[in-house]
Order: sequence, then structure tokens, then C-alpha cells
Amino acid sequence: MPIYEYECPKHGRFEVTQRITDSPLRSHEGCGETVRRLISNTSFTLKGSGWYATDYARPSSDQGGSKSRKSRQTSAA
Repeated sequence: MPIYEYECPKHGRFEVTQRITDSPLRSHEGCGETVRRLISNTSFTLKGSGWYATDYARPSSDQGGSKSRKSRQTSAA
């Protein structure tokens, strides 16, 4: 389940685990103040030149350890 971040004017920021289909919180449980849901940066990033937007690695001949290369070497020997 995703973690949503909210901000209360009295108590500051807090996180809540909710289903995607759940309605956003309207008030803080502790004090009853109106809260607003924040948009946070994700901690997930794909770095490097070998990744596509679809999360699959690009096959490369310079990595030296690919499965297809190993199978070709053993079958040729």
C-alpha cells in the first residue's frame, strides 16, 4: 500500500498508509484540524545509460557476463 504524506497546521507533516482507492484524509485524528495531502518526490530512480523507461536493461556486449554470451561460448567449445 502506498504511503501518503499530509500536513497539519498544528502538528506538521505526518505519513499515513492508505489504499489507492481510499479517500484522502480531511482532518488530523489528534486535533481535528484540516489537513492537506502533499505531493512527495519518489525515492525510486533508474540511473545509468542501460535502462529504458519500461525498466528493462539494454543488452550490451561489453558487460562480459550476459547469459546469452555464456551459452554461446559453452556450445561452441
